[in-house]
Amino acid sequence: MPRSNRPRRTTGAPSRKWGDAPELDLERARSGFPTRESSPDGEWSVRRITERNAAKEYRCPGCHGVILPGVAHLVVWQEDSLLGAATAVADRRHWHVNCWRTRSRY
Repeated sequence: MPRSNRPRRTTGAPSRKWGDAPELDLERARSGFPTRESSPDGEWSVRRITERNAAKEYRCPGCHGVILPGVAHLVVWQEDSLLGAATAVADRRHWHVNCWRTRSRY
């Protein structure tokens, strides 16, 4: 018996069409990639945390002030750590953006 070329009937949820893809949050996608910064105090990986992704409270090592949830800030760790990459990532710190830029004054 020959096969039918008609589509089968579905009884469950409607199938997704090509245009129904979920919207991509570009801001969140971009914030996940650290940038590399060179300065007299070493090589650093710096990752931006947006207001929307800042969910916890942290203490800034620059001004010793509190970084409240919902405040954009930076997560920073040293790239050229003597103890290795795993230790450097474990020792990462959350900084206010302005404190990080002016850290040579501290």
